Amino acid sequence: MTDLREVVDVVIGVDTYVHSHSAAVIDSATGGVLGEITVEATAAGYAELVEFANNYPMSRAWAIEGTGGHGAGLSRHLLESSELVVELDRPKRAARRNGAKSDPLDAIRAAREAMARPRLGTPRSGSERQALSVLLTARRSAINASTEAQLQVFSLVIAAPEPIRVRFRGQKLAAMLNTAAKLRVQSAWDVETTSTVVALRTLARRAHAMLKEARELQKEILAIIRSWRPDLLEEFGVGPIVAATVLCAWSHPGRVHSEAAFAMLAGVAPIPANSGQITTRYRLNRYGDRQLNTALHTVVQSRIQYQPATRDYVARRTAEGKTGREIKRCLARYVARDLYRLLEGGDAAA
Repeated sequence: MTDLREVVDVVIGVDTYVHSHSAAVIDSATGGVLGEITVEATAAGYAELVEFANNYPMSRAWAIEGTGGHGAGLSRHLLESSELVVELDRPKRAARRNGAKSDPLDAIRAAREAMARPRLGTPRSGSERQALSVLLTARRSAINASTEAQLQVFSLVIAAPEPIRVRFRGQKLAAMLNTAAKLRVQSAWDVETTSTVVALRTLARRAHAMLKEARELQKEILAIIRSWRPDLLEEFGVGPIVAATVLCAWSHPGRVHSEAAFAMLAGVAPIPANSGQITTRYRLNRYGDRQLNTALHTVVQSRIQYQPATRDYVARRTAEGKTGREIKRCLARYVARDLYRLLEGGDAAA
């Protein structure tokens, strides 16, 4: 979507918080404020906000900050009512004169910024997408907790009393966890040894439990992908976690307007860094969705290791003088292009 001023008469900016939302109605032609309101972030508050907007019987659009967070409930309510909603995450704040700051002012800024932006996106939506998002979040938390527990086991073993440390000598981390999970306290041990054993056993069992939880969540993720977009799983190097990450970022057809925009969203689009007569210099893109970026590089790494065509490409580009990092960046851009075209080709489950 481009230039709201050509599409609607008013833009309603909404500054979202946990317990309340502040909204401001802005005339798209003049930028003037027509009305302001603050409501509770509840179903009743959403209905009150829509009723307030109905006082301005003109074509309208809603510019909402945090459609995937504090504004998710309001966005869902508006989309179910066929309202035009645009996503306004991480807006560029205008300079605040004399430090002025309030929720209504932020709502006004949101609406005016939406009118000023050259391109606008619609919120991520869809029950399958939201289901994958929450499952990915839970799995990521389980993996992080397991990783932290494993590192703590390794550190405690290094500093453990010798009667305990000798049991782990020569073992890899996975074997350490199994050994630590089976430790038993002996009455003859002193308080330091006893406490170390209790800590090691607790951490090892926690690591195992979190890994089991992550595997169960991955099964749930895989079931949703197989029923929604099984075609993604047919792509070389794309597993359930990569597919879920890509689907959560993409959301639905038309939300990302081009493959170049999808590459920019993933942080794999090259950023020109030219100066003077140098026109072939590019800078590493550190922006975009970093989870999506990691997913694409996971696909690249898998293809480099196991796909003959990709290995031939790497050999050819290496002979041309490209570095390993440069080659991986090119491959990530190609993966983004192919996945975007596949996704926009239609809903495979339809």
